[in-house]
Parts: sequence; C-alpha cells; structure tokens
Amino acid sequence: MNMVIRNGRIIDPANKRDEVGDLFVVDGKIAGDVRNSKPEVIDASGLIVAPGLIDLHVHLREPGFGWKETIETGARAAAAGGFTTIVCMPNTSPVADSPSTIAWIKDRAAEVACVNVLPTGAISKGLMGEELAPIGSLAQAGVVAITDDGRCVQNNELMRRAVEYARMVGVPVFDHCQDYNLVGTGVVHEGYWSTLLGLPGWPSAGEEAIVMRNVLLAELCDHHIHCQHVSAAGSVRILREARARGVKVSGEVCPHHLALTDEAIQNFDTNCKMNPPLRAQEDVAALLEGIADGTISILASDHAPHAKFEKEVEFDAAPFGIVGLETELGLFLDLLVHKNKTISLPRLIEMFTVNPAQLLQIDAGTLSVGQAADVTLIDPDLEWSFDASKSQSMSCNTPFDGWKLKGRAVRTIVRGKTVWANQPV
Repeated sequence: MNMVIRNGRIIDPANKRDEVGDLFVVDGKIAGDVRNSKPEVIDASGLIVAPGLIDLHVHLREPGFGWKETIETGARAAAAGGFTTIVCMPNTSPVADSPSTIAWIKDRAAEVACVNVLPTGAISKGLMGEELAPIGSLAQAGVVAITDDGRCVQNNELMRRAVEYARMVGVPVFDHCQDYNLVGTGVVHEGYWSTLLGLPGWPSAGEEAIVMRNVLLAELCDHHIHCQHVSAAGSVRILREARARGVKVSGEVCPHHLALTDEAIQNFDTNCKMNPPLRAQEDVAALLEGIADGTISILASDHAPHAKFEKEVEFDAAPFGIVGLETELGLFLDLLVHKNKTISLPRLIEMFTVNPAQLLQIDAGTLSVGQAADVTLIDPDLEWSFDASKSQSMSCNTPFDGWKLKGRAVRTIVRGKTVWANQPV
C-alpha cells in the first residue's frame, strides 16, 4: 500500500499542478513523503501521472443481464482502460429504482469490483416515465445521480418534479435526451445514409428538443441537469447559449460520436448501431468545437455491452450500444490531442477527473494529500491496436476492433493497489 511513483509528469487539474516530480502513497492515500517505510518504487519516466480517471456513464448490466456483463468484468474493463471510478446506470433487472437494489449493487461491487463503482438511481419507477421513483430514499441509499438512461422521461411535468426532488436531496439529474414523438422508429441518423439504405431515420431534432427542455427546467428549478451522450450540432449550440447565461446544465461526449459518422453504417454493421446514432460530419465538427470552447465539459464512454448473438441479427432488430471502457482514453487522446489538437493533455485529464467529480460531488479526481490514492499512469505516445477478442469485458460489440490508437493507460492504481498494468513500468 506504500509506493513512490518517480519522475512522472504529474498533471492534477484540481490543484493546477503540471510538473515532473514524485508522487508518494502511504496506507492507500496520497502523502507528502514515505520516509518511514519501504515503498514499492515505480519509475514513471515519460509517463503522465494523473488522478484516477472517472467514467460517469457505464452500463454494468447487473442485476439481471449477466450474460452481457457483470459488475466484476465491467470493473476489470474499466481498470484496463485507466478508470478507477465508474458510475453505473439503472437500466437493470430489476431496475435500480429502490433502495434494496442500490444496496445489492453496492454490496456486490464491494465484493468483486477492482475499481470504485458508484450507482445511479432511476428517475421513474421501472423507467416507465409515469411515476416518480422514491428519489429521497435512493439518495439515502447512496446514489450519486438519478437518470432513466436508456429511456427518456417524456412527461415534462414529471421531469420537473424529479428535478425539484433531486435539488432537495442534493443529487444531479442525468438525462438521455430523446423525444419519442420526433424519433419514432428511427435507428440511424436521418440523412443521406438512412435514405440510401432504407433505414428509419432518427433526426437530430429528437435530441435537441429534449436538450432545450432540460435547459428550461434547469433554469426553472435552479438545479443541475446533465445531458448524456450529446451527438448533435444543435445540442451544442443550445448548451453553449445556456451555459453562457449561467444555467446549471452540462453535457458529455462519447468517443464514437467523434471517431465515426453515419457513413459507417453503410455495410449494416450492427456494431455501429447506437443511441443516439452516429451523425453527420457537421455534427462531429460541432462537437469538437464544443469541446474546444468548454461547452462540453465531460468525456464518457456509454459502455453498453451486448452478447454476440444479440448483435448478429438484422440491423433494425439489433440492440443499440457498444462497449467502450477500454478504447475511450486511446480514442480521445488520438482524436483530441494528437490528430485534431482540439485540446491540451491537461484539459483532457480535467474532463476525465475534476469535472465529473465536481458534478457528482464526490471525493475523487485529485492527487491532493490525504485523498485516496487512485492514480492512472498514461503513456500518451504509446501506439497500440485494440483486440476485441482480448477484452476484459464479457462482450465485444465494438466497431473499433483492430483500430490503431496512440495513447493508453499503462497502470491503474486504486487506493494504493495496482489493479491493472499493461506492461512493466
């Protein structure tokens, strides 16, 4: 539990620290020195020493869907991706809409997970959007946010009451932005490729309308609403204007919405089917602009594992979603730092650490003395290829199998213990 991480470039945005130096760990916590112990010594020369990365949008599938993923395997995939804290969504079976289910998830995670697993609770009972879940009881049970992710509350009055209750108990509201009336039976972005392939279109307006709804409710209720997996140019414009006025809204972007466009569906590859769908090049450009100017403040994976047999069906019938925990850091480093030079490396780490920690109001995302020693070592220049067959996840539904990436986490440390290492460092 005692270690010295030597000669790494320590990037700790929470403390505005960016310098080459040594990081000390004593009894699983960040310390000022380790003079009175015999620590493990890790040479981090040429590596980034960052606070443990946080992914606030992960589907772990348990309870109920253990053939897709389990808390144990999802946590291993997170560790392999450099993440020390993950936030799991409530669309399980039973739905995480009661304190007993939250208690089960927390107990199971404490037993088998190698990283920190934080549960969210449902906004509505059964994710049906008809009756509020017991938000106060869920908060007491330890949820860090409420969301109906995978679905979207269509009743604006119900959503308003949910935001008001969330404000009272002090948890943020996450929202999967999808207007069912506008989206209809859409399965891919409405545009050139949906028309050419004869697939039902999912228009950008189906996302943008709910983003606007959330801005209005956040302003009305004076409480934070976080828009999940933002994909459309209009959503970025709406969030930019609202944040400039001080409205308590934020948004996240997933790597697949930057790395791919709807052109990727031309071969009917169900690994390119996700919700919201891959969009047009102009949407990708708007997302990059939103990241560059700070409109988008958080990066996440929307890790959504499905068994192989579930994806090996007709495109219309396949479930939405891809795995992402092991590829997202490499994709974001490659796309945002190396290729497009959209943001700096410290800014990328900020979007994975202090920003989600502040939104969730948790003690994480920093290397301050006294904090739990959750640390990620990153080689920003390591060139590697993702092999889905060797994934730590139970599922391998990804369009990024075989992709060559630049930048990877090489060691993941949770409470002073190495839980994953790519290679000796």
